[in-house]
Amino acid sequence: MTTPSEKLLLFGATGDLSQRMLLPSLYGLAAEDLLSPALAIVCTARTAMTDAEFRAFADTALRRFVPSERLDDDALAAFLKRLSYVPVDASKEGDFAALAERVGSTERGLSIFLSTAPSLFGSTIEGLAKAGLAGDGVRIGLEKPLGYDMASSRLINDAVAAVFPEDRTFRIDHYLGKETVQNLLALRFANSLFEPLWRAGGIEHVQITVSETVGLEGRVGFYDGAGAIRDMVQNHMLQLLALVAMEPPAQFDATSVRDEKVKVLRSLRPIDRATAATHSVIGQYGPGAMAGGPVPGYLDELGKPSDTETFVALKAHIDNWRWRGVPFYLRTGKRLPSRQSEIFIRFKSVPHSIFEGRGAMLQPNKLIIRLQPDENVRLMLMSKEPGLDRDGIRLREVPLDISMPNAFADSRRRIAYERLLLDLIEGDQTLFVRRDEVEAQWEWIDAIREGWAANSMKPKPYTAGTWGPSAAIALTERDGVTWHD
Repeated sequence: MTTPSEKLLLFGATGDLSQRMLLPSLYGLAAEDLLSPALAIVCTARTAMTDAEFRAFADTALRRFVPSERLDDDALAAFLKRLSYVPVDASKEGDFAALAERVGSTERGLSIFLSTAPSLFGSTIEGLAKAGLAGDGVRIGLEKPLGYDMASSRLINDAVAAVFPEDRTFRIDHYLGKETVQNLLALRFANSLFEPLWRAGGIEHVQITVSETVGLEGRVGFYDGAGAIRDMVQNHMLQLLALVAMEPPAQFDATSVRDEKVKVLRSLRPIDRATAATHSVIGQYGPGAMAGGPVPGYLDELGKPSDTETFVALKAHIDNWRWRGVPFYLRTGKRLPSRQSEIFIRFKSVPHSIFEGRGAMLQPNKLIIRLQPDENVRLMLMSKEPGLDRDGIRLREVPLDISMPNAFADSRRRIAYERLLLDLIEGDQTLFVRRDEVEAQWEWIDAIREGWAANSMKPKPYTAGTWGPSAAIALTERDGVTWHD
């Protein structure tokens, strides 16, 4: 049993992630008395500020990004008193001494949330260690990106491991903090209805889509060096795939859950030089129209030539007994028609229809798990239409919906980072990513990118506001499958 930390050190405290997610999450936890009254929050970034100036900055951010009905003046004032601020330039070793002085003793536990450029990971970890901020009572949460390939990821993880052992290292994927992602585990392992069918014998195929309507949105420097496969597939989408495909863990704890996830990732059939051209499609958006107005193409936004993909579609297979022969189709991209993250599972048709010849058209059952923007679970079933059936029985596909906001109307919808920050503070690693998971993900992704290079594959153009290049449609349609839009 781990002991909750009594101090939290928040790097990147003046950044966009902090303003939109981290500070509102911590305020929400504090307002509901889910944080220890003794928990002090030390914030740091490169910007020079006093404590009072940072508290004013945090106050502005909270009033902007926390819904007004959740803001309470007394709770806000109490939360702001927890905050202190120390400017730190990670490239300057002396700044860490001042930080350590402000943090003070770590004997009663310190949790660190580190969000920084990959180039600064090494110096930051070294600075923390030399300043005495990496002892036995200190755990560290690492926000992505953790490298751009296997080699760079290993360099970062080696630097972290030299100071923080694996049981005190928390690699963050904010998708794992989403309520519906966690509900996927409940859906699978708390209901006997699904488990007998959750395999090749019952499922025809699986689709995972993470689509964005935005373009670069100020992420020019990062995104052009990453592309869609490293920005979305390597982390979020492969984690979703692992949760869909994993075997039942012995129990719901960090070791058991992550052991089963890494088995799935290691079972992914490589998409390499021989198969990259037939099992993957890459695209780059050009000018188009969205929300009733024109939008520029990727190269126009970037301001220079680039072969970076803003769209990727993959046909993946998991080579184990449970999933033999079941294709997993992954699709993600920018400037697509809608913002959504969903898992679509198409079950196999009934082996024999007793309604043939009577005008009834059967559709396979489908399960749609929507993660965003609206959290929803929908099961599509066949049902008889009301009537006397003089011209034959009529069947219709009808939905059974579990809308999370409606089903749990008495529960507040939480930001994913609330769960993850609380788990970091309390030391629960279940929803964090282990090093062997990260490396299994990179091994698969690096082979795909090597396959693209070996086959001289360049991104195919697609118009902003469409579902990617036409080749992505062909990727599924040659298997008789249509993307679920």
